[in-house]
Amino acid sequence: MEVKNYNQPVDASLFPEGCPRCSLLKFLLHLVPVAAVGLWGAYAAFRVLAHGLGETGLDDYFGFGLWITFDLAVIALGAGAFFTGALRYLLNIDALKNIINLTVVVGFLCYSGAMLVLVLDIGQPLRAWFGYWHPNVHSMLTEVIFCITCYCTVLIIEYVPLALENRQLAKNKLAHAIAHNFHLIMPLFAGIGAFLSTFHQGSLGGMYGVLFGRPYILRDGFFIWPWTFFLYILSAVGSGPMFTVLVCTFMEKLTGRKLVSWDVKQLMGKIAGTMFTIYMVFKLVDTAGWVMDILPRSGMTFDQMFHGWIYGKWLLFAELVVCGVLPAYLLFSKKCRSNPALFYLGGILACVGVTINRYVMTVQALAIPVMPFDTWEFYNPNWAEWGASFMVIAYSWLCLAISYRYLPMFPQERELNK
Repeated sequence: MEVKNYNQPVDASLFPEGCPRCSLLKFLLHLVPVAAVGLWGAYAAFRVLAHGLGETGLDDYFGFGLWITFDLAVIALGAGAFFTGALRYLLNIDALKNIINLTVVVGFLCYSGAMLVLVLDIGQPLRAWFGYWHPNVHSMLTEVIFCITCYCTVLIIEYVPLALENRQLAKNKLAHAIAHNFHLIMPLFAGIGAFLSTFHQGSLGGMYGVLFGRPYILRDGFFIWPWTFFLYILSAVGSGPMFTVLVCTFMEKLTGRKLVSWDVKQLMGKIAGTMFTIYMVFKLVDTAGWVMDILPRSGMTFDQMFHGWIYGKWLLFAELVVCGVLPAYLLFSKKCRSNPALFYLGGILACVGVTINRYVMTVQALAIPVMPFDTWEFYNPNWAEWGASFMVIAYSWLCLAISYRYLPMFPQERELNK
């Protein structure tokens, strides 16, 4: 295989052994547009923190908006970390060792980015500690607060040994010993991470199910527990592994190097396809039960749940069919999964489908009139919300670029690029 000219500097001792990287100048120039986006987002975040939520498009009607949609989506897509970690360390699927480092980094970035967004979204960040010191023990969000914080801490712990494996840091005996011992107890952290992430993913779904004043998402009886609880978990573990694969493939296109073998990607696709297919079976049953049972008992009709183009039925069709049944088939079928174009299409559609689900559960659910004097409300996120969201993306890009440049994230990279 012909390797591109990376203008490798003479001293490459900071890079993973046998893995060339571009010159520092080229690396910094690549980060200039990323930094520009990050600075724009930082300014938006400063405006929100300085002047409050009045700087955003949120109001008394839409307390949840773009940020919560973004938050829920990245948390779901970051689920590849805890699920892949559980499969690698608890079920001992050895092939996943070649992508586990990337899942940890992606999971850490998704969860830390989500927490950055929440700092802005809570409105009074100086009182953020109230949720820990004065918890509402009757709220599912209390469990989410504790679980997401603890799991983010677990991801930091899992990231530490990777950071200490930098060739220069590894020369320090203490750093080497810490990294080695962390690797030995990693199954423990994988188990803790799986437990914490499973419960906060599930509680997010359960929270929506009990909102009896929101007919679009209301579920009752069996459909609350364990139904909505496990729907959120299944959607996350069905899309998270493919999101990691897509990130890996994007990095390959950007760097011109092979990072993970096709066999490992196929394994991740098979795992994701199986879980996403199970999710879609239960999601279709859930939707049918909602249309034929829950809505009639609530005195409402299916048509009342949709309005115009923005909140049209096309969103439900896109979520369940185009970005639901179709990617489930593409990823579950070995023949389709073996075709790179169909494989990546299935992964993209699955991630989009989960994002649409989080959007309609957050925004459309709030827009539906529930009182006789109510009308359909429309929400448009403004520049401050978009800027803060893109700030998190820029932060993730920057961290991922630095991690790839200096840390041994991909055990197969050297072998695949000989």
